[in-house]
Amino acid sequence: MKAALLSLAPTLSLLLLAAHFYRAGWLPLAVLSVLLVGLLLVPRPWAARAVQVALLAGGVEWLRTLAALAAERMAVGQPYLRMALILLSVAAVTGLSALVFRSHALRARFGLGGSI
Repeated sequence: MKAALLSLAPTLSLLLLAAHFYRAGWLPLAVLSVLLVGLLLVPRPWAARAVQVALLAGGVEWLRTLAALAAERMAVGQPYLRMALILLSVAAVTGLSALVFRSHALRARFGLGGSI
């Protein structure tokens, strides 16, 4: 039960990434993001590591998107601060979702020994 609750943050982060990729027209990355949610059901260390790497890469993608959109908005004189704060928050939550695998419940579920 506790492992399922802890898996909620990575699940939501990956689904939000899938929506982002789908909207951008990057269907293969959208499908990959959804498939990575399925890895949360595979109790193996490699599955946890794959999800962690994807979440960290997702955080970087949100930062890349933030930079691109902010530059576009600045170039045409539109406000960008609120958008920047929202995307920065999304990037932080996505990246930090990788840390749930440090919890005792998920380390036990995925067979992760030692520190992460």
